[in-house]
Amino acid sequence: MRTKLIVATLALLTAICAAIGVFGHVAMNQYLTGVLDASLERSADRAGFRGGAAPRDSSVPAQDGGSGNPGTSLPREGQNLVGLRPGSLNAVFIDGEPSRSTLVLDDGVARQLEENDLTLLAGVDPDRGPQDLALSIGSYRVDAFPAPPGTEDGNAVRVGGLATDQRDSTLASLDLTMAVLSLAGLLVTGVAGTVIIRRSLRPLDQLAAVATSVSKLPLASGEVQVPDRVPPAAAQPGSEVGTVGLALNGMIDHITNALRARQASETKVRQFVADASHELRTPLTSIRGYTELVLLSERVSPSGRSALERVDNEAKRLSALVENLLLLARLDEGRRGKLSDVDLTELVVEATRDAQVSAPEDHWILTLPDEPVVVAAVESELRQVLTNLLSNAHKHTAPGARVEVGLRTAGGEAVVTVTDNGQGIAPEFMNALFARFSKADSARSGTTSGSPSSGLGLAIVQALVAANGGTIDVRSEPGWTRFTVAFPLPGMDTSG
Repeated sequence: MRTKLIVATLALLTAICAAIGVFGHVAMNQYLTGVLDASLERSADRAGFRGGAAPRDSSVPAQDGGSGNPGTSLPREGQNLVGLRPGSLNAVFIDGEPSRSTLVLDDGVARQLEENDLTLLAGVDPDRGPQDLALSIGSYRVDAFPAPPGTEDGNAVRVGGLATDQRDSTLASLDLTMAVLSLAGLLVTGVAGTVIIRRSLRPLDQLAAVATSVSKLPLASGEVQVPDRVPPAAAQPGSEVGTVGLALNGMIDHITNALRARQASETKVRQFVADASHELRTPLTSIRGYTELVLLSERVSPSGRSALERVDNEAKRLSALVENLLLLARLDEGRRGKLSDVDLTELVVEATRDAQVSAPEDHWILTLPDEPVVVAAVESELRQVLTNLLSNAHKHTAPGARVEVGLRTAGGEAVVTVTDNGQGIAPEFMNALFARFSKADSARSGTTSGSPSSGLGLAIVQALVAANGGTIDVRSEPGWTRFTVAFPLPGMDTSG
């Protein structure tokens, strides 16, 4: 509301300045024109054309052939006219024809008017009143007065005129002055309005800074803290900015509480999973031990042996799931092994050889650099990353698939790639690929292992890669999928 009021005030002041300028010009023009008209009437009175004869200097002979009419006599050309206004003109017309004329020059000397000017003056209508007329000698205010009845030249018409150069120059000066004052006023008003508006909208910068800061916070996971708030001065009701600032603080508080509640819920779930995994570990181990003992020491029927083997396989699968859950729980709690220099080249060779032994029907292709690649990481974690990626490539491709494993260095990083020629990953599944318990079976070709996926393999890979300061990326299209894992090399700053 305050900003709208300021803008409306500036617009009103601009309109007032323009109106004052127009009104001043019109009023001054009317006043000066009225002065000229009054002077023309007084001149006509002195000449005897508005009733009564004007006195005449006896030293000035008549120019009318000796008629001696005092009301119509005009000075000779070149005669000095003391007291007459320079720039004034007079002309007498009888039956529309010029009889006498004079123009008073700036030095007070009179001369006759030019023929073309007399032609224009002859067309002045006495009934029309004063009017502006452009002559060869300049712009004039002229008026025509017929001779009073009963005079010798009763049908004569006297046309008087006064130069309008003073009026026009005065109006021009007034217009210039008003324009300068108006521009100065608008400039002052604009500067003052700009200062006021900027001061009024300055809290918006604070709001934008807070919103930008909050937008850059990592809110996706972990303990969330949103320390930024709009200052109290910019969060007061009563103005547009204050209302927005108050609403933004309320939204930040709401988001903070919601994220804290989410984090508390996730913490409880993870704690439950960790506790449940610990509790399940022992009975699963007992189940597997007793099952193997029965299979080795007791005689059972073929159907019983088949059932026990199925129990043993499921116990192994559940044990693997429990171990994965425990691993994720340890990573969530920050409990990890010891960092050391790991020869990534040797690790890639060993992981690929193990995968080749497990899946000899697939075509495994290994590409390595000439020099060993060493990174600072937890060796067991990197080994599990490679094992999970290679196992994932085998599980989600048809028998006889081509799997390429590559290692290289680029940009201060050690880059490991695992590429297969399976059916690819569905685009709608890409965003959930690394989520826990997400199943890629519906997006990739069927697994060759015969056992269903737990949906934790890639989640563990992402968590282990992140724990070792690396990044993981996946690109896929029909018939082609590539996982790319990058770890910083020792002594290289990749934070930028």
